[in-house]
This record gives sequence, structure tokens and C-alpha cells, in this order.
Amino acid sequence: MSVELSIVMPCLNEAETIESCITKALHFLKENNISGEVVIGDNGSTDGSQKLALALGARVVDVKEKGYGSASRGAIEAAQGKYVITADTDDSHDLENLMPFVKKLREGYDLVMGNRFKGEKIENSMPFLHRYLGNPVLSFIGNLFFKTKINDFHCGLRGINKKAYQTLDLKSTGMEFASEIVVKASMLNLKITEVPTTVFPAGRTRKAHLRTFPDGWRHLRFLLLYSPKWLFLIPGLLLLLIALFATIYLVVKPEDNLIKWLPVSSSLILIGFQFIFFYALTKIYEKNKNLIPIGKK
Repeated sequence: MSVELSIVMPCLNEAETIESCITKALHFLKENNISGEVVIGDNGSTDGSQKLALALGARVVDVKEKGYGSASRGAIEAAQGKYVITADTDDSHDLENLMPFVKKLREGYDLVMGNRFKGEKIENSMPFLHRYLGNPVLSFIGNLFFKTKINDFHCGLRGINKKAYQTLDLKSTGMEFASEIVVKASMLNLKITEVPTTVFPAGRTRKAHLRTFPDGWRHLRFLLLYSPKWLFLIPGLLLLLIALFATIYLVVKPEDNLIKWLPVSSSLILIGFQFIFFYALTKIYEKNKNLIPIGKK
């Protein structure tokens, strides 16, 4: 029998919660009569997470390259399903209510994002900074840069058509993997939608792997690097315009300002030109290193 759905979860020392996650995922498949599997991308757990997963009937893929993105990619690439739904193994995702994702995938959408802000709001389910600052700001920047309409760029619960996934050529090893999927899907004009989902407080007692500021910076850096127009071109053009108007003003009304401020405006022209030059070099580098999906023109 062919596998329709693979529920994929990256794992690093999640013995406290992995059994609950797998049990919920398998219950969902059984209750909805879906031919599926649970695949765990283990990133070197030392607490016995692998044995617990295998005992419940999940497939465990050993991923040696460290990082959330590496573990996720390893598990997704090993998945046998036509569709893949990714989730975390901290028991924070609503794994027994995945039909909204499945329905959208069956309708022909390539990427279905979970939206935690439209789901039921449960106290302490998200850190304050993540809910009210990090996710909204990064989602706004992502939508601005890549013309998407995703209100929760970083929800770990998401579904993707396996064939569509194979066109993305994902490379991220860390938490920015969540952004890379959306960015490259938008670059290839894949069909993207989102559905409400509820997030719960994590079931583990240890500290989360996610680091608010370092990982937030990784996401922002990724968005900027994949949109050199906003990183280099637009700032460069703005500097050139400011320098141009300043130079015209100084020439028309020189008084004593010409000698004092003309070097400043000239420097702005050079800096603006260099920004535009960096933009061109970045585009060339992206193409040569295959950072941009192959289908992107």
C-alpha cells in the first residue's frame, strides 16, 4: 500500500515527550483512515529517544549533521509519503488535528503553513517575546521581502507536497530552515496557504533548544541574504538620491557650505554605488552557488 502521509519530527533528547507525540500522530492516522507513517529525524540523542520511538512503530533516521534544519531535512528526505507534515517533538503541536493540513494538500496546495495566532490561544504556549515581537516582526519582513501572505512564518507545524519539497533544494542546517521553506516556495511560485492551529505549552522540563535572540538573528540574516534588493539595492539607491539632492543644493547655494559638505555628499555617492555593486555581486554568487531554486528566473 502506498503511503499518503508522512508525519516527520526532528529529535534531540526528547525522551520526556516523544512517546506522546508519536502516539498522537499514529492515533490521527488511524482515526482518519490515512495510510501513513511517523518518521523521526534523530540528531544524536543520548537519552534513549530512539528506542522509545522504535518501540511505538516509528521509523528513526539517524542524522549526523547537527541542527534543527539538518534533522528535519534528513527525516523529510527519508519520508515515503506523497505528503509530509512536519512537527516538533516537544509535544506543543496539535498532532491529533491535522486534517486541515491534509485537506489543503489534497486540494493541490504545495505548502500549508500552520497559523498559531488564529488557533486557540492557550496561556504560556508561546514566550511573550515570540508571540508579540519576534514572530510578528519576522513574518512582516518575510511578507514584505518575498510578497507572501503568511502570518506565522515560523510555525513548526506545516505540510508540504513531497514533489514540491524536492524542487526547493533546501540547505539550511539550523532554525532558519523554517524560513527557507517559505522563502524558496515563494520564489518558485508554489501554491501556499495557511490554516489555524493550536499550540500548547511544551511538555518537557528541560530548556528548549531554541535560543530567542541568536536564532531570531539567524532568521533575519537569512531573509536579508535571500533578498539583496532590500539589503543592498534599495539602501544604495536611497544613498545616491540623498547625495544627489545634497550636491545640487550645495552647488545652487554654496555660501560656506560647499567645501565643508561636498566631501560628505561625494562619499555618500561612492557608498551608494558600492551597495548597488554588492547587490549585483550577491545575485551572481547566489546563482553560482545554487542558493536560488533552479526554477527561479
